[in-house]
Amino acid sequence: LWVLVLGGAVGLVAAGLFGDALTNAIDFTSEPEAKEAAQLIEERLRGEEPDSELILVISETATVEDPTFAEYVGALQGAVEALGPDVVRNVGSYLTEDGPVSESGRAVLLPVLMTETDEDDLSDDAKLLDEAVTSVDRPEGFETHVAGPATLFNQFIEIIEEDIAKGEGIGSIVALIVLLVVLGAVVAGLIPLVLAAFAIVIAMGATALAGLVFDFSFFVQNMITMIGLAVGVDYSLFIVARYREERLHGRDKFEAIGRAGATANRAVFFSGMTVVLALLGLLIVPNTIFRSLASGAIFVVLVAVAASMTLLPAILSLLGDRVNRLRVRKNAGRVEAGTGFWDRATRLVMGRPVISLLVGAGLLVVLAIPYFSIHTGTSGVSTLPDDIEGKRAFVLLEQNFAGGLSEPAEIVIDGDIADPAVQSAIGELTATVAEDEAFAPANPLEVNETGDLAVLSIPFRGDIYEDASVQGIRDLREEYVPTAFEGTDARVLVGGETAFNVDFFDQSDTYMPIVFTFVLGLSFLLLTVVFRSVVLPVKAILMNLLSVGAAYGMVVMFFQQDVGPGFVKDIASALNFIQVESIEAWIPLFLFSILFGLSMDYHVFLLTRIREHYDLTGDNTGSVAYGLRTTAGIITGAALIMVAVFGGFAAGRLAPLQQMGFGLAVAVFLDATIVRTVLVPSAMRLLGRANWYLPRWLEWLPKLDVEGHEAAEHRVEVPDTPAELVEAGVDPVRRQGDFG
Repeated sequence: LWVLVLGGAVGLVAAGLFGDALTNAIDFTSEPEAKEAAQLIEERLRGEEPDSELILVISETATVEDPTFAEYVGALQGAVEALGPDVVRNVGSYLTEDGPVSESGRAVLLPVLMTETDEDDLSDDAKLLDEAVTSVDRPEGFETHVAGPATLFNQFIEIIEEDIAKGEGIGSIVALIVLLVVLGAVVAGLIPLVLAAFAIVIAMGATALAGLVFDFSFFVQNMITMIGLAVGVDYSLFIVARYREERLHGRDKFEAIGRAGATANRAVFFSGMTVVLALLGLLIVPNTIFRSLASGAIFVVLVAVAASMTLLPAILSLLGDRVNRLRVRKNAGRVEAGTGFWDRATRLVMGRPVISLLVGAGLLVVLAIPYFSIHTGTSGVSTLPDDIEGKRAFVLLEQNFAGGLSEPAEIVIDGDIADPAVQSAIGELTATVAEDEAFAPANPLEVNETGDLAVLSIPFRGDIYEDASVQGIRDLREEYVPTAFEGTDARVLVGGETAFNVDFFDQSDTYMPIVFTFVLGLSFLLLTVVFRSVVLPVKAILMNLLSVGAAYGMVVMFFQQDVGPGFVKDIASALNFIQVESIEAWIPLFLFSILFGLSMDYHVFLLTRIREHYDLTGDNTGSVAYGLRTTAGIITGAALIMVAVFGGFAAGRLAPLQQMGFGLAVAVFLDATIVRTVLVPSAMRLLGRANWYLPRWLEWLPKLDVEGHEAAEHRVEVPDTPAELVEAGVDPVRRQGDFG
């Protein structure tokens, strides 16, 4: 059945339905000011506006008066016009109209008005435009660039795809190495990767089907791959390890599969549900990018959980003990019985619980402190790598045509434009803005035919994404516009690309506490039911918040300019991390939802094992030691895989992906080390039996038996050494043969 489903998903993707479901457009599903302003301009003034691209021509040796210059520009203009009206409406040039020429006379612009208004089709047409420009023989000493929103977006996507492929390659290789070390056999190590591949492809198929109704941001494919590789490998790793452990304890094949299902499979199911709950929080935010990211991640997590619970048992049934073929170490599949690093570390921490808790929590709090200096925004063209053509074009445009060429701020005035009070307000606003260094001189006022709507376009002097431009929008909205139009009947909105970004920043800030409350509340309820305790959920939530907070602080230290000690900046420089004015506005909310779900994974796996032993023995201290000892190798391996997957993204060339990958990697690392090794055992040691406290008025909660202790309580413990086997009356040769 799974193979059939996989074949169907491959068919959907191959048929192009997955690609058709993706869009380049990013939009609000609510009505912020910038979106409302854009709608008024489209409906009552300009109609549906096409995109404009720019062809920049610069010569080191000739001026516009040189015949070679004119001949080359004419050839470019002809090549672009040859694309036809389906691609290009009009190509401007100083040869045929009063086109832009730099003061030096060595640089000109050819404005290209595109035909398509759909962003996805426009992206394809921008590639045709670039090919047409490239096809013209360029004279020696000339430099030519295509610049504009669609062209820059295409270059941005190309970098992302290269970085994603690099990250996936690094993650897959490291995952295989870790799986071989942890599971000790090639066949066992490949199974989790097979499960991850199933989850990723089928989730893409599900997205393709959902795409018949909804559009998804193109980022969804990256989210599916990244999260699918992480959780698909993790979930199957836990189950395969538990199956092999049960075989070592004397179960036959089918009984071992059943015992693994009664324990690890249940933990996987509820771990997956905590991830889904955390991701549901992103669906609350009313914009397509967050909803697309959440949807893709939810699809792949659900498929990974389903595959772990049904496909994986089928594979184990087919393979049996052949799962241990091609061993890379002799004790493959064996769980430590009471010695080793993790056992000693656990008992050391639990022997000094107060000191351990204070030191561990104190370290995470210190790492979180830089978060309070965070400045959110977005990365502009200036943060792109220097070898990217879009970066070069931006620099040259800024040098030769300062002001007036970037996406302007657009002041939309809805009212009687002929009213003297409104005219006076427009004049006052124009004069005020002229004194602000963030803006270039305003363009002529545009008024619609009925005289009830006008747009005052005010270009920025610098990068429209930098802090100065963002602050300019805030000044317009909070000070300049209200002051100028006070006492008039006009309704005034501030729109444009930068205003759109400001609305996105504000929306992220507004919904952050809402998402936090939603995710934390639902997680508390689920964990209370799962563990039949009100103490464990509170402790797990607090510890996850500590690791997430530490990740926030480290992202700020490593990426935000002027924050963090010098040695941290030296490390960041060695890792080629881009220093920016602002951390991406979507990073905190995104990291919280993803990290809270993934970190809770480890808590659920660990606590279910502790609870399993506690229900059998009633010994809190011994149960904590047992749970950590028996899950340490698996959880460490799973964490290393996630760190490798996310670290691969941090090795990319774009600041947003670097911040995302680094934040995810360090949070998982901290959670799997400090939280699991220090905070969990020390806190559980101090709380004792209070860990399992459930008020009497909640006794009605269902007993889900997530830990599978009913199945585990009859488990046969088979000694590990040949001498112990003989003493127990077991033939060691036959016992070895049973396990292959």
